[in-house]
Amino acid sequence: MAEELKKPYTSLDAKPNADSLIKPGELVDLVEVTPLTLNDRRIYNLMLEHAWEDIDKPVVHHVSKATLRGSHNSNDRIGESVERLMRAIVKVSVLKDGEPAIERVQLLGGNIELEQPDGMLYYEIPRALRKIIKNSTVFARLQKEVMFALSSKYALTLYEMVQKRGNLRFKSSEKFTLEELRGILGVPKGKLTTWSNLQLRALKPAVEEVNALSDYLVSITPYKEGRRVAGVVLEWHRKSAAGQSAADRELEYSKVGRKARMEGRVEAVVEQAQVGSDAKPRPAWLDRAGGALLTQTYETAKLRFPGYDIYHVESEWRAWAKDKEAPRDPDKAYLAFFRSFAERNPL
Repeated sequence: MAEELKKPYTSLDAKPNADSLIKPGELVDLVEVTPLTLNDRRIYNLMLEHAWEDIDKPVVHHVSKATLRGSHNSNDRIGESVERLMRAIVKVSVLKDGEPAIERVQLLGGNIELEQPDGMLYYEIPRALRKIIKNSTVFARLQKEVMFALSSKYALTLYEMVQKRGNLRFKSSEKFTLEELRGILGVPKGKLTTWSNLQLRALKPAVEEVNALSDYLVSITPYKEGRRVAGVVLEWHRKSAAGQSAADRELEYSKVGRKARMEGRVEAVVEQAQVGSDAKPRPAWLDRAGGALLTQTYETAKLRFPGYDIYHVESEWRAWAKDKEAPRDPDKAYLAFFRSFAERNPL
């Protein structure tokens, strides 16, 4: 019994749920010898999720191609990603006989893809990788909604890095050499070779997206050795309740205009979106039911639910919520109500 109490909490003890999945820390900070795409990383994360219950066992796992396909209509991308994942060799930091070591492993073993569009993909996790996962004691819990909202491989990788480190009690920063950072981000050889290009094209957009969509505020600050940028300091801090609410709300919005919202150019984008559109002003009588929501909330509703009268649905929502406790986030509550309203009242 005493030995059981001393047993460390491992990555396998953590469980995925409807909203999140688990990724062992060794697979977060791995170095891609064969560069992967954003879609490859998303698909692989979903494959880990569906294998998780028996991921340390020598069994064949399966997942539907529809699950891996996401919002895409074609299975072509799945096959291409699977083949890249099979060819991918990664370097993982491990301990060998108590000594730090680098282990080179393949990410994906043999697999069978049923030809029908909605068929299954059967796949195996390589033996060496199963052992690494079984011994893992640090992991990242990834919110699937955030994973699919991030628009670049660098942003997704940065998000995974922060999710792995976010719960550390006495640590909120870490130094990386540029070589280490390029390896973890999966920057292809010969690409973004100068600090200015790396910062402008990879790091700055990634930080902006992670700050807008995740539960953490992140910064990446360069440090120099002599006159040369030698590396960076990654810092992370959990957001306040208001900051987390803003991130949740941004996830509810359409991706249209997200870059402008992150850069504080929302009004300009809204004006452009309404030029030549059939947008109509909010009826004055709705003011008696409650104040107007954010402009981008109405824009999101129009994009998500074309053909519906967004103000009629707002009046239905106001009437439904009249005798209930006021929502903490009215914009998010309205969009959630709109979704259920559209399901009950299809056009």
